[in-house]
Amino acid sequence: MTDNPQAQPARRPRAPRSTRASLAQIVLGFEVIVVGLASLVAMGLGALPVGLALGGGAALDILMLIAVALIPRYSWSFGLGWAAQAIIVASGFVLQMMFLLGIVFTAIWTYAMITGARLDSQKAQS
Repeated sequence: MTDNPQAQPARRPRAPRSTRASLAQIVLGFEVIVVGLASLVAMGLGALPVGLALGGGAALDILMLIAVALIPRYSWSFGLGWAAQAIIVASGFVLQMMFLLGIVFTAIWTYAMITGARLDSQKAQS
């Protein structure tokens, strides 16, 4: 065999993806859409001034997108997801329907964290 100087260097195999991280990214991804739409509702109903409704919604969406990007790399970024859940529930003081949406998404987030951790634990044992 001849040596090929243009051969690609060997890539390291990827670490197996965490089920917990995958579920967290999915939940936060859906929440980005819900928060964006809720900020439009808050603006449309006059619950907040336009700049505050859209700015607050955009800030929360950015927080969740940062969490989505960081979750596979850093375990502390799950805390950003928990913070987003608290903010969404607290936004119910501005728009009452957000209490319901916040509680529902916090329940989904909690289930995803518990189930994902359990599945990762089972995967590590086998």
